[in-house]
Amino acid sequence: MKRIVVLTGAGVSADSGLKTFRDANGLWEGHDVMEVATPEGFARNPALVLEFYNQRRKQLLQVRPNAAHRALVSLETKFKVDIITQNVDDLHERAGSKNVLHLHGELLKARSTRTNSGSVPWSKDILLGDVCEKGYQMRPHIVWFGEAVPMMDKAIQITEQAEILIIIGTSMQVYPAAGLIDFVSREIPIYFIDPKPSISEQRRKHLTIIAKSATDGLPTLVDKLINENV
Repeated sequence: MKRIVVLTGAGVSADSGLKTFRDANGLWEGHDVMEVATPEGFARNPALVLEFYNQRRKQLLQVRPNAAHRALVSLETKFKVDIITQNVDDLHERAGSKNVLHLHGELLKARSTRTNSGSVPWSKDILLGDVCEKGYQMRPHIVWFGEAVPMMDKAIQITEQAEILIIIGTSMQVYPAAGLIDFVSREIPIYFIDPKPSISEQRRKHLTIIAKSATDGLPTLVDKLINENV
């Protein structure tokens, strides 16, 4: 089976009711990202940061996968599909996608602030006083600004094997994730789906831009790829 690698961002989950990353004035759901998405912000005000993610977690548990998530599942009937997502939600998995790599962590997991014992499932609030078995405070399993992206090397390995690349709902402006496009062969087709494309077709020889939302553009593309593969 031909291998498709899919890079997804906040735009994929927008039609499920999850807000995209930041609004026009640079705030993230009313907060400066430096307050709620950095190690320094957590050190200054851990209660604020934990509550911010508690509210995001509650929101996530109230929404469902949309047509874009479901379209990617149907793509698996004809292709080997790997999804590399910048999203911290679990909507790809809930829709039924089998191979999902989360670059920036997962909202429904938590980890210790001081140990490298890995993450644990966590669907309730994280509160001050919730500690790991060694007594250290728990924190969201999220890669904050200024932290290393542990899954980046694996993402590069997956991207290098792509025979088709689909990019959906991401500005491709946030690094290191934006650099993944440079690890695919220059001869493979790339499809970029976003209502406000931030990339030019001149950047790559085989780049097709689809200026639509994920739920409008992706099902049509998936149907096209499946029909061509019959």
